[in-house]
This record gives sequence, structure tokens and C-alpha cells, in this order.
Amino acid sequence: MSAPVVITGVGVTAPNGLGTRDYWSATLEGRSGIDVVSRFDPEQYPSRLAGEVPGFEPTEHLPRKLIPQTDHMTRLALVAADWAIADAGVVPEELSEFDMGVVTASSSGGFEFGHRELQNLCAKGNEYVSAYQSFAWFYAVNTGQISIRNGMRGPSGVVVSDQAGGLDAVAQARRQIRKGVELVVSGGVDGSICPWGWVAQMAGGRLSPVNDAERAYLPFDSEAAGHVPGEGGAILLVEDREAARRRGADDVYAEVAGYGATLDPPPGSGREPGLRRAVELALRDASVGPDEVDAVFADAAAVPELDRVEAEVITELFGEYGVPVTAPKTMTGRLYSGAAALDLVAAVLAIRDGVVPPTVNVSGAPEYALDLVVGSPRAADLGTAMVLARGQGGFNSAMIVRRPD
Repeated sequence: MSAPVVITGVGVTAPNGLGTRDYWSATLEGRSGIDVVSRFDPEQYPSRLAGEVPGFEPTEHLPRKLIPQTDHMTRLALVAADWAIADAGVVPEELSEFDMGVVTASSSGGFEFGHRELQNLCAKGNEYVSAYQSFAWFYAVNTGQISIRNGMRGPSGVVVSDQAGGLDAVAQARRQIRKGVELVVSGGVDGSICPWGWVAQMAGGRLSPVNDAERAYLPFDSEAAGHVPGEGGAILLVEDREAARRRGADDVYAEVAGYGATLDPPPGSGREPGLRRAVELALRDASVGPDEVDAVFADAAAVPELDRVEAEVITELFGEYGVPVTAPKTMTGRLYSGAAALDLVAAVLAIRDGVVPPTVNVSGAPEYALDLVVGSPRAADLGTAMVLARGQGGFNSAMIVRRPD
């Protein structure tokens, strides 16, 4: 068997905390980062709330020459990557450039980049096709900029599977490490808080029309009416366990123990959704049974029919009220490809500190039969945690992380 693949560093840029320490303390205290959109005037739209990363000044973290070459999402990703690399104690100059790769997720951040390009093109009178070319090119920006900035020339790539992307990227990183790469920078930072992106999100039909920050995003609740969008996410440093030991990294957050991914069948096919199969694949990959999972970090769509599917999978596999379930993203909003990466960080920090973070503002509907952790954190001896993620378009992913030996 291959040596374990472990998470040795994390960097967070989240709506309720800039940096891992601030994010985690806010999460355990139940402090939300959801408020009225400040990046543009939202009054003309029915949905006006979002989770925005607070206090981020790129010139405090990045060279000035990078600012005009990047957009907001890329800057957040670069800073999160810097923090993850430093947290792991990695000095890229001391390692072979071909033994270091970058695999990140992207989904909606291109809207903001494209919106800016459309504004520029309108001002200059250029052809609109250039904006769409720029939008397509954006998907590779985060990976490319992180690679260039840190001299990482090993296997790299971008995963595009919406909310599931953060888990899928880390799974791809694990696959590359098992092929011989020593470390991979992975995860996702995303968001689409701009007029063009906002209209696209509303067209998807899943944004909450409620503009009370405490009542807008209520997964597994009788008042669930859709989600609140957000920006940010997390970057993680993933390594071969033995390679990490060789460079002196004795302390790690968690092992990436299992992963499964599926696609939902076409609408109207009569076949069941693919989430349960993804969970079963992850359990099998980790060689653990449902009774060995100590907490589940839910996808938490806050769309009643989607919440029902997720709750049924959890109760069928783990039993009614059989495992603590949490959705800390109620404090950040759904961050698209950054969401699952941030949940993954929350899961490894929960294992480290022996605590399940709360789901805020939610009372929990009894028909879901979930042991939802609400109100305040719950102390628990966590050896193994599962993170679930679903992306619009039918993507399902499940990842299991566990306490390292």
C-alpha cells in the first residue's frame, strides 16, 4: 500500500475570518460573515445578502506588481496559498520544482473577472469575444499564478465541478502524490459577487430571497428557501506522509483517508441521486464502516428537496440521529468551489481540537431525523470525519479525513 497522504498546511480566506485562526475562532463562536453586499449596489435585486471576506487589502500581502495582473479571487487564492505553505513549514526553494504540483478548483470566480473585462471592452469598443476568451482563461489563473509564484513545475490542473470542486481537487492532489509527486498545493478559492455573476446565480433558482441575515440560509430547517452566496475558501498543502517526515514535518493535521465521486442521473430518469454511492465509495476507499465516522460536514443546500436527499443518505447509512451533523457554511454562505475546501479545513481543525462546530440560526426540522449540531460547539473525540459536497449539474463528492497516526 502507498504511504498515507496527509494535510500538513492550511490557509483560509473566509467571510467570517481572514486567516485560519480568525476563521476558526469565529466559527466556534458562531459569528457569521453574512451581510448586505458591499461590492456593488444590490438594491435592484431580490437577493441582497452575501458572505464577503473582511479586511482584505492585497497590498499588505502581495507584491504591488501582482495587483494589476490579478483579480480579487486570484489575490485571495495567492494569499491563502502563501499561508498554507508557511503553515506546513515548506520552503519551495529547498525542494525540486518538479516534485511540487498545484491542483485547485474553480467555478464562479470567472464571472467577476469577465465582468471587469466586459466593462473595459465596452469602454474601449473592442469585440465582445475577447471577454469570453478571458472568462475561459480565468479557470487556469489561480493554479498558474500559485505555480509561478512558488516555482512549482510538477503536475498541475484545475477542477471545475462547482461546490464539489474543493474535494475533487484534493482527491486529484492525492492521486498525483500516489504517482510520486512529493507535495501538491490544492483546494479552492471562489466567489461571484458582481452584477454579472449575481444575475447568473439568481437564474439558477437557488438563491434565498430572504434578506434577513439570520433567516436567509437555513439548511435542514422548515423555513429553508435557498442559500446565500459567498466568496473565499481554503488552500491546503497535501503531502506524501513519508516525504513530509523526511523534510522534518512531524505534525500533520489529518490523513486524506477516503474519497468518492459520482454524477446524478438525468432529471426524469427515475434513478436515485448519486450522493449515497459517493459516500459508499469514500467509506470503502478509507476501509471504514459508517459506525467509525464521528461527524459529518454536510453540503447543506437549503433547498428542501436537496436537503431531503442528503438527510436520507445520512440517516440510511448512519441511522436516524446516528452521527453529529454540522454545516458551518451557514456563517459564510456557499462559496462555490471554495466551499468544500473550507469545510475540509473545518473538519481537520475539528479533529485536532476535539469539537464539532455549530450550524447557526437553524433549529432543524424533525422530519430530517438528523443529529444537527446547532447553537454552540459540541465537544467530541473525533477520530474520523466526512465532508459532503454537491455541485450544480449533478456532481457529488464525499471525502473522509482522520486523525493521523
